[in-house]
Amino acid sequence: VQLVESGGGLVQAGGSLRLTCVPSGRTFSGYRMGWFRQAPGKEREFVAAINWSGDRTYYADSVKGRFTISRDNGGKNTVYLQMNSLKPEDTAVYYCAAKTLSGSYYLWTEYDYWGQGTQVTVSS
Repeated sequence: VQLVESGGGLVQAGGSLRLTCVPSGRTFSGYRMGWFRQAPGKEREFVAAINWSGDRTYYADSVKGRFTISRDNGGKNTVYLQMNSLKPEDTAVYYCAAKTLSGSYYLWTEYDYWGQGTQVTVSS
């Protein structure tokens, strides 16, 4: 599965962005999906995840209440990350990832497929 992210950009603190993730060549159905981010000089960190049906979501404490993950398994076949009240510390490359097996949603090593990443920059 190839994943393609879009929606990153430059935004002022307090602003919003919506990231999208679309699979190339097949449907997302059955895959558990996650968003991770990596800032320069830092390790990749978990942001949010969603189960295959979309009725369970998981968030890092740092984004809880500000970010929302969702998915459309139907016609749009897309995973979203709505990011509100953005802070400068949210600046990073954001990656979409997919996993087929159960287990931890929080560990990036559990994911099988990754997108190329999209840059999010929040200015103060």
